[in-house]
Amino acid sequence: MFRFISDYISKMDGTGDCVLEPQATFSPCFAQPFLAPHPMRYAKMLADKNEQHNANAWLLSTGWVGAGFAQGSKRCPLKYTRAILDAIHSGKLAKVEHETYDVFNLQVPKTCLGVPSELLNPKNRWTAGAQSFETEVKKLGKLFLENFKKYESEAIEDIKKAAPVV
Repeated sequence: MFRFISDYISKMDGTGDCVLEPQATFSPCFAQPFLAPHPMRYAKMLADKNEQHNANAWLLSTGWVGAGFAQGSKRCPLKYTRAILDAIHSGKLAKVEHETYDVFNLQVPKTCLGVPSELLNPKNRWTAGAQSFETEVKKLGKLFLENFKKYESEAIEDIKKAAPVV
């Protein structure tokens, strides 16, 4: 639910407001402009539905691969996004070996049919090197923590525990 509350997107050129390079922005529940009640209310509703229907939730990033936008990276090819979605829907992705993605404590699959394995963990594709990757991940983790401050007082412990560790 932490990521539902702290939906991260990168505002891009062409999305308005004369954005010349990507800017980190957050939109709780993927719908900030349309929310009437507090985002935690929506998070509780989603958690209740997930539990009621024994649903799995997956976080699928379709953003930049290889590095940051300024370093000339490209968006994740649509054919790989589709292959990942197919593996989620078939239940196959839940059965493969996963590795823990530091800072954000996410479980990342090591393999997915139809997707190059080095694409699954962004650290493996970062063209600027491991140190640069770690720096950027920690910077992003701090942005998540800063954004979450406005929701923290309403959050239950399970949501707080899912926050990045930097």
